Amino acid sequence: MMMKNPFLTYGYNGAEYFCDREQETKRLTSLLINGNHVALISPRRMGKTGLIRHCFAQQELQDNYYLFVVDIYATKSLSELIYELGRAILSVLKSKERKAWEHFIQIVSSLRTGITLDGLGQPSWNLEMGDIQSPKVSLDEIFQYLSSADKPCIVAIDEFQAITDYPEQNVEALLRTYIQGCNNAWFVFSGSKRHMMGEMFSSPARPFYQSASTISLKPIPQKAYADFIAYHFAQGDLHIKPEAISYIYDKFEGTTWYIQKICNELYAMADSANPIGVKEVDIAINYAVEEKDDVYQDLIARLPASQKALLFALAHSGRDIKPTSGDFIKKYHLSSASAVQRSLSALQEKDIISCSEGKYCIYDYFLYYWLNNK
Repeated sequence: MMMKNPFLTYGYNGAEYFCDREQETKRLTSLLINGNHVALISPRRMGKTGLIRHCFAQQELQDNYYLFVVDIYATKSLSELIYELGRAILSVLKSKERKAWEHFIQIVSSLRTGITLDGLGQPSWNLEMGDIQSPKVSLDEIFQYLSSADKPCIVAIDEFQAITDYPEQNVEALLRTYIQGCNNAWFVFSGSKRHMMGEMFSSPARPFYQSASTISLKPIPQKAYADFIAYHFAQGDLHIKPEAISYIYDKFEGTTWYIQKICNELYAMADSANPIGVKEVDIAINYAVEEKDDVYQDLIARLPASQKALLFALAHSGRDIKPTSGDFIKKYHLSSASAVQRSLSALQEKDIISCSEGKYCIYDYFLYYWLNNK
């Protein structure tokens, strides 16, 4: 289907609207069909989920595997993980022949009362979060299904590091035991908190130590992205200047979602008589930032004064800096290195800032530019 706006900001709509990632797609597909689990690690909004769905669209996987994508970013417990896992599996199987989903329903007896048939005889997932009374029993049943499915299964778990915050004890060890004993399913563990994901899969003290091959997702090369952007503008009988594309790429340091969002805005405002330039890019960025104004105002209002002061300091000092240095603390009139460190930890916990190699930044570029204008 031809898209009215080719720059997607969510979902996957085929290879035509997916930029590059050719080597990553080949690598991920090869690892999976050769029986490897994969840890896919990158900053948020770099395109991990898009890559997984693009990989799952490859004919070799489509024809020979059941393919499940489970997003557990918002889950807070083992029960909620099981809820999302069961729902994702049924959502895929209901589009297959009847025996595929009947086999799943037959095995997951602890969840069966929450699965009903609609007027067309298709299964519907009607469970509520609180309906899962015995999480370990339900988890055991789901893995019984994965082990006995009539096709091998590939399960991609998005934001896998969320399991480390569950209140239940030894969730990592429990999942590792089930996965290790399942010879009919391979897993993609996708995560955006690089430090946590790295520790989960590289620390000898952790259950998932050396259990998966690792792919670290980097920004798409600028030339590949520039060609993609120029091609889709040209397909719509529109034009964007090369310097405007470079400006977009640099403003967001190659981060996929933000580039897509700004190109989506530009495509919507473009006309065939006037090429898009840097001026129009700034207008599009302002639109995108302004539409978040209420959200950001509320976010800032809920922060303690010390965290608020640090966040504004980070926004006005550039990206990837070391905020516990004496010069930084003095310049922005912060109280002390220990107080800054406490605020950094709190802002990381709230998923407002990220850290890489001791350098901190506001991961949401729109929030960064919003704060920068205050």
